[in-house]
Amino acid sequence: MDHAEARRTKQEVSAYVHDLLEQKVETRALTTAPPAISLGLAPQPDGGFSVAVRYRLGVPTARMVARRVAQQVGPGVDVRRTGRIRAVAPGHGGTAPRPPVVSALAVGETGRARPLRPGVSIAHVDVSAGTLGAFVHVDGVLHALSNYHVLVGSPTASIGDAVLQPGPADGGWDPDDRVGSLAGLVALERGQRALVDAAVARLDQPEVDLDYPVGRVTRTAEVTDAVEVEKIGRTTGITRGRVTAIELDDVVVGYGEELGELAFDDQIEVEGLGRAPFSRGGDSGSLVYRAADGAAVGLLFAGSETGGENGTGLTYLNPIGPVLALLGAQLAI
Repeated sequence: MDHAEARRTKQEVSAYVHDLLEQKVETRALTTAPPAISLGLAPQPDGGFSVAVRYRLGVPTARMVARRVAQQVGPGVDVRRTGRIRAVAPGHGGTAPRPPVVSALAVGETGRARPLRPGVSIAHVDVSAGTLGAFVHVDGVLHALSNYHVLVGSPTASIGDAVLQPGPADGGWDPDDRVGSLAGLVALERGQRALVDAAVARLDQPEVDLDYPVGRVTRTAEVTDAVEVEKIGRTTGITRGRVTAIELDDVVVGYGEELGELAFDDQIEVEGLGRAPFSRGGDSGSLVYRAADGAAVGLLFAGSETGGENGTGLTYLNPIGPVLALLGAQLAI
């Protein structure tokens, strides 16, 4: 299928799934509770698309619906299972008790890094740790870009709160660990659908290192194919993966007690190459870019530890365009 046909088929599949729920057909397992099903487009090697159908492992209803969709659509569907998807960071946030130092579990940069650079540990003072994804300009002022759940963490956080590098889970508690303050965010609210998990911190000092393993990331790109991508993160360091789905709707992500589970639309899915996962907890906030030319494509925000073809989990990204637009930001080049 071409892009337009795949989008139309996705809409038809969405209506079919809705009808299954309404009719409760041919199974006692099918209830009025919505199954953990996400629908998107799966880029194919020939340049075409299949309909991406993702179902959560351990939810019988979701597995049954995914199978029914596969029977209905035929070869034009790409069905994969996921584990439970979470927006997670290592350790436990909060000021009391102090989070454990869990740096030994990471292969990325968890220590103090001056000048600041992409891929290092960072977090709100009351969060555990995540990744500094990129440097951006907001109203002409330099900021650090990461996730809401890394730089904000809770609806009780406030603009001006301290941001630390390294994050508290990596030992960042001294006054010298403060590198900036929370300056902007895209709010996440319980029960509300979302597009991005993103926030920025205004930096106290403008001296930073803009280089990534691929060099300077100076432009953005929209993902339209099964492109190979790369990131550098606090937990797993430099990893490579391949885009396995785009325009993925109803990606349900767990955020803990305060926010519960939130559904994200228009997301990007990535699977690690070989037997290695593309990301783990603490990589949240990493900037993901095309391996070939370094164009930024997304902001890593969630993942599962199981599922996918290689069984090591799937990673989810907010497309970088909406992230920057909603924050009023531009990449620092």
